[in-house]
Amino acid sequence: MNRMIYRRLAITNIKNNRKTYVPYILTSILTVMMYFIMHGLARNDSIGQGKVSQILMLSAIVIMIFAVIFLFYTNSFLIKRRKKEIGVYNILGMGKGHIAKMLALETIVVAGTSIGLGLLLGLLFSKLMWLLLTRMINYDVRMEYMVRRETVVSTVILFCVIFAMSLIYNLMQISLSNPAEILRGGNVGEKEPKTKLFLTVLGLFLVGGGYYIAVTVESPLAAIQLFFVAVIMVILGTYALFIAGSIAVLKLLRKNKKFYYQSQHFTAVSGMIYRMKQNAAGLANICILSTMVLVLVSTSVSMYLGTEDMLHVRYPKEVSISMFNADREKERKMEDMIAETLKGHQVECADKTMTHYGAGTAIKDGEKLLLSPNGSYADSDVCEIYMIPKEDYLRMTGEDVSLKEDEVIFYTTKEEKYGWDMLYIEEKPYRIVKELDHMWTEAKENNRMTEAVYVVFSGTEQIEEWLQYINKITNVKKEWAEQMYSIRYEVSFDLKGEKADCIAAEEELKERTARELENIRCDSRETERREFYGLYGGLFFIGIYLGAMFLMATVLIIYYKQISEGYDDRERYQIMQKVGMGRREVKKSIKSQVLLVFFLPLAVAVLHVSVAFGVVKKLLSILYLTNTHLFFICTLGTIAVFAVFYAIVYSVTAREYYRIVK
Repeated sequence: MNRMIYRRLAITNIKNNRKTYVPYILTSILTVMMYFIMHGLARNDSIGQGKVSQILMLSAIVIMIFAVIFLFYTNSFLIKRRKKEIGVYNILGMGKGHIAKMLALETIVVAGTSIGLGLLLGLLFSKLMWLLLTRMINYDVRMEYMVRRETVVSTVILFCVIFAMSLIYNLMQISLSNPAEILRGGNVGEKEPKTKLFLTVLGLFLVGGGYYIAVTVESPLAAIQLFFVAVIMVILGTYALFIAGSIAVLKLLRKNKKFYYQSQHFTAVSGMIYRMKQNAAGLANICILSTMVLVLVSTSVSMYLGTEDMLHVRYPKEVSISMFNADREKERKMEDMIAETLKGHQVECADKTMTHYGAGTAIKDGEKLLLSPNGSYADSDVCEIYMIPKEDYLRMTGEDVSLKEDEVIFYTTKEEKYGWDMLYIEEKPYRIVKELDHMWTEAKENNRMTEAVYVVFSGTEQIEEWLQYINKITNVKKEWAEQMYSIRYEVSFDLKGEKADCIAAEEELKERTARELENIRCDSRETERREFYGLYGGLFFIGIYLGAMFLMATVLIIYYKQISEGYDDRERYQIMQKVGMGRREVKKSIKSQVLLVFFLPLAVAVLHVSVAFGVVKKLLSILYLTNTHLFFICTLGTIAVFAVFYAIVYSVTAREYYRIVK
């Protein structure tokens, strides 16, 4: 056959199948554009090698994996819809080799259009995305905009490989089928589906197990360990319930004769049994993608809007300076340096706290604290223990309290009091004279990653004894242990003055402490602000970016589902009228089925997000977001906006569905 004929056939086929090919090409173009932009941002040298660069690179990898899976998935839908057409070509005399050439040319046209236009749009919009990113992360240094050749080459190679894989899959589908099977390809799956009881029970078990983990997990530490287990269980369970569980429920309804043998129920239930077999996997995909969009967007928006809250949780005071192996001479030198620096910038110190303490980790066992030398956080009963001398407690609170050697004052960051009378550290008993409601060090917070326990002793000698005990049983380097398990001195304070002067004072304090003093750490809220906005602004950008990508995938799956159901229902629509049902009644029946099936994934996605709210809230607390009200409002707003968008997508795609049916 002449090459020109193949070319004409390829272009004609794409035009004739434009209802399925145009959305596929548009999605491919957008995917190419999104990968190009993200890869270019990730490879921008002016960003550096910090957290923002790492987040962008990880996102580029996510988009790459998404592109491979999603474009391959949509291609498989296209070839399935075209099997009857290809079967006709085969029966009319075209050999499989000729069909292969035709499909190859079609793939080249689609790939060339998608990659070419995707790169062009990427070049046009990459600067806009760059400006948006710099705005979100509050970048205060010049971040240059550039397009690297490496990005163009990487994009072209990736999508050429994806389209080549799709072509190989299509050719395998044709080569492994005979003409009769190809001709029947569009009608595969018309038999009534069997009830898969085991898969239904397994789905219930997996979803129920994932929900149980999400609801019962208490500490943020446990949430880290179990969250991804719960996610995998819910995803697998969702697929099982959509594929098998939905059919099992519909068949139970069919067995109920009083319910089933009514005109509106008879057609709806029988139609949905068939519909579920054809579209269960697609509905599950929509549900999972919708859940991902809701979680991604709500969490990223919450973190970005709550950046200031997180800064204040992480740094309760504007400046906090901690000294290891503290002694009076080093403490005096540090205090003089602080006073000199603040005076030089004409700022004053406010709400100053000064505390000596020893720190370590412990495992709670009833009223006993078993000291853990290595700082292991693998146990759900782990806590941080801070040992404070009575002298500092009296200075900070002004209380007149006397403590014997076997007596302590106790405080926990857990919101509820323990009400213990005795505290055992290892095997040594201490009588708790008083359990505090609050402490100057930090407020009560159940969402803290690990609980903090504060114990006030009668003197520093007891604290040193316990630190020496930890040092003795530790297996880490001696130099490191001697520093960590020593008495520390911490000075924390806020600053009063002009903002620019306060920032300058904080920066100089950070620089001078590192240069002039040893074994010291200086934390400053203002100097860390850029890091926080870089991290959470970057996460916000990625959340919206990936959310838009997953939303695009959801829209395309919905569109293909509507097109597929339109072609399948057209015949049923005609048959139902022939057996006596009125046009309005038939249309009402089909509409009720479509509405129910269409919005089922959204309802399940909202249920998933609602159950996961508690565990996600605990995970966010690890990143210092403890503002539950903000997270709730963001989640509710995201669901509302997504539901409106989902309804709009339904109304638009439903029009195409009814055109096909009519």
